[in-house]
Amino acid sequence: MTSLPERAGRRCYSPVNTFHSMLYFSPDLAEALAALGVEDSRSAYFAGRGAAFGRVGAGVISASFYNFSHELVARHVPRVWDTASPEDVLAARLRAVDATLRRLLGDAAVASPELAEAAELALRATEACSRAARPLYAAHADLPVPDAPHLAYWHAATLLREHRGDGHLMTLVGAGLDPVEALVSHTASGRGMNPEWVLSTRGWTDADWAAAQDRLRERGLLDAAGELTPAGTALRTELEDETDRLDAAPYEHLGAAGVARLTELAGGFAKALAAAGAFPADLFGKG
Repeated sequence: MTSLPERAGRRCYSPVNTFHSMLYFSPDLAEALAALGVEDSRSAYFAGRGAAFGRVGAGVISASFYNFSHELVARHVPRVWDTASPEDVLAARLRAVDATLRRLLGDAAVASPELAEAAELALRATEACSRAARPLYAAHADLPVPDAPHLAYWHAATLLREHRGDGHLMTLVGAGLDPVEALVSHTASGRGMNPEWVLSTRGWTDADWAAAQDRLRERGLLDAAGELTPAGTALRTELEDETDRLDAAPYEHLGAAGVARLTELAGGFAKALAAAGAFPADLFGKG
């Protein structure tokens, strides 16, 4: 392994994750799963992200996704597997990735040597990922790598996203932040989804949100206006730094030159996806 510039791994991860996460906002995924009979958007999300686990119950999804209400998850899982098997969902997911990338980036970009190079670099980085205590990463790491470069890059981006995400959950638990407190503090930092999106998708109520704000105030992490205090800002910084440490191995394995090149390539594709309307305009911010 080699030493990297400070936060180089985080800077690389961010646009790589954009390539993965665009799928959750794609009408192509909704259409692919609706063709299997999964028409509810929440069922589609839980199935689309959780199918790598196989036919699991609500507990596994709640634990590994972390910031969703278990009551919300339990309304959809495991019932969704009676409509569409995990294997069929995984196949539909890849079809949706292909359709989305061709629609947003175009066939020329999909077949470009730059995308193939990004796939090769990202897959090389995943060689150093660890399954230990990382359930979402481990489940996806058991899936075969698709042959087509654009699908292989999406698969590698998924592995890197879930590897970092699993590590981040370790830091949240260590800091004593429950799912709603994690969402409130992240939103207050200005980097998370706005509260309207969170409340409409994660299954929490206004009362849940307000109660979490009160608990954070009692800890001196949130002020009366709902903004992070200096202690709250310091905690969020510590969480991201610790997440970087837990997620360092893939980027150290790739090396400084490889990380710089993957960051460049991933950044170009991420900007193109955003410019093509891959994400809702009001997704991020404090609301």
